[in-house]
Amino acid sequence: MTEFTQINLDKADGIATLTLHRPEKMNAFTHTMMDEMIAAIDDTDADDSVRAVIVTGHGDRAFCAGADLTPEGSDGNVFARHDPVETLSDERVRDGGGRLTLRLFNSQKPLIGACNGVAVGVGATMQLPFDMRLCSDNARFGFVFARRGITPEACSSWFLPRLVGMQTALEWCMTGRIFDAAEAKERGLVRSVHPQGELMDAAIAIAREIADNTSAVSVAMTRAMLWRLSATEHPMMAHRVDSRAIYRLGKSADSKEGVMSFLEKRPPNYPDTVSQNMPDFYPWWDEPDFR
Repeated sequence: MTEFTQINLDKADGIATLTLHRPEKMNAFTHTMMDEMIAAIDDTDADDSVRAVIVTGHGDRAFCAGADLTPEGSDGNVFARHDPVETLSDERVRDGGGRLTLRLFNSQKPLIGACNGVAVGVGATMQLPFDMRLCSDNARFGFVFARRGITPEACSSWFLPRLVGMQTALEWCMTGRIFDAAEAKERGLVRSVHPQGELMDAAIAIAREIADNTSAVSVAMTRAMLWRLSATEHPMMAHRVDSRAIYRLGKSADSKEGVMSFLEKRPPNYPDTVSQNMPDFYPWWDEPDFR
């Protein structure tokens, strides 16, 4: 397993927990953290024993306090830094938060956010590709970019309006104000708010329900279908993928087990794996007819 310095990755009983771990900086985001989070998702995708991933922050104050504004040699222009291989033109520059959220978007395992405190800037936008977001009652969120003289990043202009609606997305991003857990739940950013000491138990309960009762291949396909097809221009695009998916999976060992376990009134034991048994047309979005 990769050695990490700014995150922790723990696995137990089918559930991986990815913890942002820079306690001296309220888990502030760095290029190193980006690389390590991407590597961790590569790891969980490749590990068939992992059925769900929980992402949280270390401690009880902060999930992630945004980008580290005091990196060595920044001279204040921390948001203009980029990789040496991408220095030829502005058009080639890639935002680090966006590189992370695109990798999270392509995860084959469900992602459950357990926001344990302050989450501003990239600390908020990195959570948008999570499939479910829970938070503690002391959580605070802020899309503060306009207050730092920059714009929303991490593909949040695509994710945020889909989650909370355009009016709320515009309000939060144009004011840059900090808002509390209650507002986050009211506006649809999080599914539930929990006392700090109960947050991880709630996240684990959801992960456990997925791990114990569902087909890994079904969940991976469902995740990709809902995220990608809901953004297409016509339901026919969804119909085309739905039809192929249910036909292919309907012939699978998992489908047979799902039916037999139901008829025999016993817990399922799904044999198929994401690494070996995804449908032959996955990933369909790379096919010219589906672009």
